Amino acid sequence: MDFLTISTLGYPLLSILIFLPLAGAAVLPLLRSDNAARYWALIVTIAVAVLSLQLYSHFDPSSARYQFGETMPWITSLHINYTVGVDGISLLLVLMTTLLMPLCVLGSWRYIEKRVKEFMFCLLLMETSMVGVFAALDFVLFYVLWEAMLIPMYLLIAIWGGPRKEYASIKFFLYTLAGSVLLLAAIIGLYLSQGTFSIPAMMGKPYSMIFQTCVFLAFFLAFAIKVPMFPFHTWLPAAHVEAPTAGSVILASVLLKMGTYGFLRFCLPITPDATRMFLPYVLWLSVAGILYGGFTALAQKDMKKLIAYSSVGHMGFVTLGIFVLNQRGIEGAILQMLNHGITTGALFFCVGMIYERTHSRELDHAAGIGKFVPIYVTFLTVFSLSSLAFPGTNSFTGEFLILSGSFAKHKLLSACAIPGAVLAAAYMLRMLQRMIWGGTKNPEHAGLTDLSAREVIILAPLLVFVFWIGFAPAPFMNVMHASVSQLIEQAGVHSAQAPSMASLMFP
Repeated sequence: MDFLTISTLGYPLLSILIFLPLAGAAVLPLLRSDNAARYWALIVTIAVAVLSLQLYSHFDPSSARYQFGETMPWITSLHINYTVGVDGISLLLVLMTTLLMPLCVLGSWRYIEKRVKEFMFCLLLMETSMVGVFAALDFVLFYVLWEAMLIPMYLLIAIWGGPRKEYASIKFFLYTLAGSVLLLAAIIGLYLSQGTFSIPAMMGKPYSMIFQTCVFLAFFLAFAIKVPMFPFHTWLPAAHVEAPTAGSVILASVLLKMGTYGFLRFCLPITPDATRMFLPYVLWLSVAGILYGGFTALAQKDMKKLIAYSSVGHMGFVTLGIFVLNQRGIEGAILQMLNHGITTGALFFCVGMIYERTHSRELDHAAGIGKFVPIYVTFLTVFSLSSLAFPGTNSFTGEFLILSGSFAKHKLLSACAIPGAVLAAAYMLRMLQRMIWGGTKNPEHAGLTDLSAREVIILAPLLVFVFWIGFAPAPFMNVMHASVSQLIEQAGVHSAQAPSMASLMFP
């Protein structure tokens, strides 16, 4: 396995990160009280987050090989192995997942009051599935973990969701299950062609154009539903609105990235010719998603719906960056996947915090709260500015790289995406203006309490990342250079191009 560097740490770090949450979930039924369940889930997720930092500290950014590798036979008769590893693309997504999970537990501390053990069980099971998806290097292992996260996410919405939770949970499950069936069909087709389920072994093989086209379309539809790309997005607003706060954060910050991760990991290196053939259609769908998400968010009065539709636009920028097929665009897309997870996750936390106080997500009901909760609106303002890609924030760096990479190859198409950035400023500033300075006749606002220490602890780390990536993104960019260069070669794009824009901006 020349694609895999076996872990030299002396212990299976990736397997620990994958299965420690599952082991922690198994302990939850033995606990006697809800508070014990909360503290146990927090301890487990913090332990996973701390352990995951070793991935970054021991990662070799000069290598495009998968690192921290582990492999062992699983189902030998079908050539199925338990193989895991991370490269510069998946590393940041694993770290984002592990670092967000303790915040999700803290964000549910008071929000979830019934069936707490079961809720924490679902969160821990989700963490196992999500980390495993980003680390899996065997298609069967990937697919099992991909499917495993559907059940706990369905339960999070169906049990602890809002008034229309049944509708939202079933719609989420049916849409994603439909995509999973197509994904399975593509995996079986590749296995019959290559006789292996090893993901790296399937990259760069000379498949026929007809075969690539069929596999690409199956992959594309599966991942487009997960992103979700326009017009496969209709499950997302309902799921976001009805999900509890932690569910919305996980959905926006991590689950949507599984779709764009699938494009990077499978479509580009396994079906490069078909990718280039369908490139114009995917790029224009991305632009359509950017504009549609922006206009629809501008019309929303519900804060959760506004942020949900903004995700459609933001993820449109990510897919735009991926499919321009150059270093700047893909690196910007990966960085923007991380940025979206940070910023949108923080905004959903902010919505949950104000909902706990006012029991409403309507902008009109929250109008004018600024003078009563100054700490809250300070956090909200920073995260909103990040969402609209204000210079100095993390999202600006990502969008700049995406658009610069896009303009280098598709000037007209890129120009059509620019209004999406203007729309983001319009709907986020409208929300801020309404909530902070909007007049209100609601006498209950005078009794609102500002953020507690627990809530500040949730938002403060995300605030740090907004400015860290905004002003000094080099630590995040450096880990992906070698992997992105190899990906571009696998995609069959001649990469005799200028240095990465990131290296020009941030030497």
